[in-house]
Amino acid sequence: MRLAVARVLNTYTVRPDESEEQAVGFSVETAETGEAALEMIARSVPDILLLDMKLPGMSGLDVLREIRERRHETLTVMITAYATLETAIEATKRGAHDFLPKPFTPEDLRVAIRRVVRHLAVQREARRLAEEKRQVRFQFISVLGHELKAPLAAVEGYLQILKDGSAGTDPAVTARVIDRALVRTEGMRKLIVDLLNMTRIESGQKRRDLAAADLRDAAAAAIETVAPAAAARRIAISLEAPERAPLIADRGELDIIFNNLVSNAVKYNRDGGRVTIAIGRADGAWRLRVSDTGIGLAADDARRLFQDFVRIKNEQTRMIPGTGLGLSIVKKLAQLYGGEASVESEPGEGSTFTVTLKG
Repeated sequence: MRLAVARVLNTYTVRPDESEEQAVGFSVETAETGEAALEMIARSVPDILLLDMKLPGMSGLDVLREIRERRHETLTVMITAYATLETAIEATKRGAHDFLPKPFTPEDLRVAIRRVVRHLAVQREARRLAEEKRQVRFQFISVLGHELKAPLAAVEGYLQILKDGSAGTDPAVTARVIDRALVRTEGMRKLIVDLLNMTRIESGQKRRDLAAADLRDAAAAAIETVAPAAAARRIAISLEAPERAPLIADRGELDIIFNNLVSNAVKYNRDGGRVTIAIGRADGAWRLRVSDTGIGLAADDARRLFQDFVRIKNEQTRMIPGTGLGLSIVKKLAQLYGGEASVESEPGEGSTFTVTLKG
């Protein structure tokens, strides 16, 4: 029986998934007794174990018990001519995955092995996804800790200045220290809000209130929000849009898109520069374009810009606050509307961000 099984499986291949082109083959080793099998398993744990219930020495159930106690990750198919309900229950309790009753044909063997291989493929994919999830969570926490460490240290430093009296008694100096601490806490608050938005979008748990909305109104609201900062730096903002730009959308999502694009266009602009917001219709979708006359981007930086936690750090951007999540969120929101987000930029010449929203 051992030799027959080996002959069948040595020339047999299985596709773990019907859609996969690559097939899996088998390397088969045999053992005459349960004791010999356990010695072989101790040296190299197999993916699949075909185990006879009746053996010359210890029984198949004893082998199963040993494998379970050693915590070996192998899928066991019990081969037995005594497949009573009690035996099946006992074997399952001890870790049997499937059963192959005697007598069996080569095709019966192939069917059983095919089932096990596909289960094994699903099991491995689940482990891979779990490991990937752990890695993503680790990276997420690492980045979050890094992003919060600097502002927390700054706020702690400002509070220490106030506590030990280093700021003196001048109210103006004290006010400046407090203002700097508030700027840092506002940055941390924005980071938390951005993180919540991003995780809700990615997990599909973001509550969406879809209704008739107008892109022109959302753009105008974003302009009003950044108007004080733009005026302080003499940055002119213009809006080019039709009288109405209707879209069935979540107004909060539109505000996030426009606020990120327009505030970035102001933040990364030069004093006395311009920001142009254009809304138009093309190929069955709304196209939003926000252009600035700012510092611009190198091609390599532009390719990374919509990734999570990406901030382009150089001498020109070093003092500009941000979380590195805003544009990533913009891209994810655009994709919810069947659209996309992109950027065209030249260092020293400015940037144009384009978002398409279908509907």
